[in-house]
Amino acid sequence: MAVEAQQQGILLTELEKRIFDRLLGAVDRYCPGTQLRVAGGWVRDKLLGEASNDIDIALDNNRTGQDFCRQVNKYLEWIGEEQKTVGVSKCNPDKSKHLETATMSICDMKIDFVNLRSEKYAENSRIPTVENCSAEDDALRRDLTINSLFYNINTKSVEDFTRRGCEDLKNGLIATPSSAKSTFLDDPLWVLRAIRFAARFSFTLAEDLKKAASDEDVKSGLCSKISRERIGREVDRMMSGKDPVNAMCYIRDLGLFYVVFEFPGKQDPPVLHKHDWLCVSHIEAAWSLAQLIGYSVFRDGSDSNSLLCDTNKKLMVSMDEKKRLCLYSALFTPVRNIVYIDKSEKIINVHAASEKFAELILVLESNENLESVREKLKLNDEYLEIPTDMVKRVFAGLQNVWDMKPQLNGHDIRRVLQIPECPLVGKWVHTNASLPFIQRVLKWQFAHPQGTKEECEEWMKKSLLPKRQKVEM
Repeated sequence: MAVEAQQQGILLTELEKRIFDRLLGAVDRYCPGTQLRVAGGWVRDKLLGEASNDIDIALDNNRTGQDFCRQVNKYLEWIGEEQKTVGVSKCNPDKSKHLETATMSICDMKIDFVNLRSEKYAENSRIPTVENCSAEDDALRRDLTINSLFYNINTKSVEDFTRRGCEDLKNGLIATPSSAKSTFLDDPLWVLRAIRFAARFSFTLAEDLKKAASDEDVKSGLCSKISRERIGREVDRMMSGKDPVNAMCYIRDLGLFYVVFEFPGKQDPPVLHKHDWLCVSHIEAAWSLAQLIGYSVFRDGSDSNSLLCDTNKKLMVSMDEKKRLCLYSALFTPVRNIVYIDKSEKIINVHAASEKFAELILVLESNENLESVREKLKLNDEYLEIPTDMVKRVFAGLQNVWDMKPQLNGHDIRRVLQIPECPLVGKWVHTNASLPFIQRVLKWQFAHPQGTKEECEEWMKKSLLPKRQKVEM
C-alpha cells in the first residue's frame, strides 16, 4: 500500500535529502537490493506537517544495522567524506530494547538503524521472541496505526501496510493495527502510549481500544509486567505534553488511575474511591491557572537553569520541570495530608510538595472578586499598579512555588536610584515601606511578564526615584 509522499504531504528538507542521498549511495554501491524505510514517528510527524529529527531506519534482507553502517562509512570514504563512529546498543529487554540498534551521525544528525522484526510474546512475559520479518509484519506488530507507517527512501513513497494508518491520521483516531486487547496484553505500557498520543494530537481513542484499556487483565498486566520507572516516564511525557489534563482524564475515565498512581499500603487516612476525580479536578484547576497567568511565570528570569534545593540536594530545574512539578503537586493536592508507614517504620507523607501549591489552587477555585483577592493577599503597593487581570499571576509568583531571578541586582538599584554605595543602602532596600525591595522588583516582573530589564529600570525611575529624598541615608 504505497502512495506518493508528495501527495501525502511529506516534503523533505534539504538536510533530509542530503542524508537520504548518502544512504541510497551506499545501497547502490555496496548493498544492491536493500530497501531503506524510515519508520514510525518521523513519518507520522511529517504527514502532520511537523518537523522531526527522529530518523529511525528499518532494514530488510536480514541486514543488521551495524553491517549497514559499515557500508555507509565505506561510501562516505569513497565520496571523500569523513567516516563516522558507529555506536551499537545491545538488546536490553529491561529497557524495552528487544533488538540490537546501530547509530551513526550523518550530516550531523544521529540516525538509528535496526532490522525489520516481528515480536511474539509468551503468556505472563513482557520479553518477546524477536525474528526478522517483512515490512508488513513489522507494521502489524507496532503499537498504533499512526505509528506503523513507513517512508520508503528507495521509492520515495509512504507505505501503509495496516491499510488504516493514513486514514486514522486524517480522522484523528488512535487505534491499534491488530486486536487492541492482544496488543495491550503483549505490552501493557502501550495503553499509556495510546493515551499520550491522543492527548498530544487531540485525537480520539477508538472504542475497542478504550474497552481493551479498561480490561482487568490488561490492568493486571500493567501492574505486574511494567516497572514503575517505565510507567513514570510515560506519565512525565504526558505532563510535559500539550494537554496533560486530557491525558489525566483518560487515565481516570478508563479506570487506570489507581493502577498508574499506585498508592502505598497502610495509608492514614485511606485513599478513597473517588480520589481520582478529586485529583483530576485539581490538575484541571492548575492547568487553567497556568493558561490564565501565562507559562512565562515558570521561567527564572534568565536563559540558564535555576537551582532548586530539595532534601539537601541541588537539582537543575528547567522551565518544563517546574511546570511538571506544579501539575503533579496540584494533581495530588487532595491526598497531601495522607501518610503511610514505610519498611523502616518511618511515617512518610504521600506528597509533601503539594503543600506549597495548596493556597494557590484554593485561590484559583475561589469565586471571589479579584479586587477583594488583591486586598486579602496584600498585593496593593503605592509604587506599583497591578492590573486586575494580573493579580493571580503576581500572587502565584510571590508564593515561591518556583524560582525567579530578579531582573535588577543591588548594583542596578544604586545606579538607577543614583545612590552612592553605602552600608545603609541594604537596610533601606529591605525596610522601605515595610516591603522588601526585591519583592517589588519581582512583583513588577510577574505583573509585566514580557517586560525587559530596561522597562523595569524605567519604572523604578518614575516611581521610586522621586521618593529618594525621603530615604534616610
